[in-house]
Amino acid sequence: MTHALAKPNGFIVNFRNFQPIKEGLEAQGCTVYENLWTPTDEQLDRCMGYLVCMYDLAKRPFAALRLKARLKSHNIPLIGWNVDGPWNKGEKRWRLAFLRRFQLLDIYASHTLQGAHGYGRVTLYLPNAADLKSYNLGGVTLKTLRDPSWYDYDVSFLGGIDADRYPELRDRAEFLARLRARLAPHGIRCHFVSADGMTTDEQARLIRKSRINLNYGARCDDAGVVSWGMPERCFGIPACGGFLLSDVREHAKDDFVPDEEYVMFKDLEDCEAKILYYLTHFDRARDIAERAHARVMREHTYQKRAQALIAAARAHRERSLRNAAASR
Repeated sequence: MTHALAKPNGFIVNFRNFQPIKEGLEAQGCTVYENLWTPTDEQLDRCMGYLVCMYDLAKRPFAALRLKARLKSHNIPLIGWNVDGPWNKGEKRWRLAFLRRFQLLDIYASHTLQGAHGYGRVTLYLPNAADLKSYNLGGVTLKTLRDPSWYDYDVSFLGGIDADRYPELRDRAEFLARLRARLAPHGIRCHFVSADGMTTDEQARLIRKSRINLNYGARCDDAGVVSWGMPERCFGIPACGGFLLSDVREHAKDDFVPDEEYVMFKDLEDCEAKILYYLTHFDRARDIAERAHARVMREHTYQKRAQALIAAARAHRERSLRNAAASR
């Protein structure tokens, strides 16, 4: 039986330990049910969408088929969110092929449109965002960040850099080591540190205390293939008021105005040159940082991502109802 659209306001979220999107949905007035693989009919009657980590779904092929059938009977779209393309967390190829073969996802949401074909009936570009509970101005004003004496560091990187423990980080670690050596003769204060063991408050403070914050590499980069998608730090740094200098990310132009809100470097030499330029053109760097901060606060929060998910779920439900009416 297909249930009519009765203004349901619920969302089931099977996305382990990812509170920002849950809180974003709740901020939009949704009731969120977490980690339900076998929801009751009563719970399904209350829901407009089902959001799942696509990798968890791929690991449960038979449960996925049963779940899909139940959701369809309640006119609820199955939405898979991929935040690790194109590496896809190293998932087995046959599992990904299974998702494509049966096109289990009604909506394939992803932070990158690389290799997006075939996963869902609808593809939704859904980038990462800033978790404002963790990454924000922390009581500091943008005017304070205009004061050159405020800063402890000229250039910082915060993230995974332990290549011995995580071989996939070797390229990043080597890049940062080479960059440090090139910047040393200029007397530039570098602080490249692992985020392991740091609280989010400590991370946000480091961002705010650094004139330039780097992004280089991402765990979603696939054996030398750079993901088009942007890591969370590309949104979290501007949320903290920091100036971001990033490696090239294809989707940056979809979310920011290049060179006005978002600055990228092509290689080591270009990175060094842009660091030197923006350290000596401090006001220009702050202009960009402030515009980026405004863009993130306006468009790149998890509340905004929740709004996109809700709109996509409602559009699916309405489309299904129209199709059902037309076939009668």
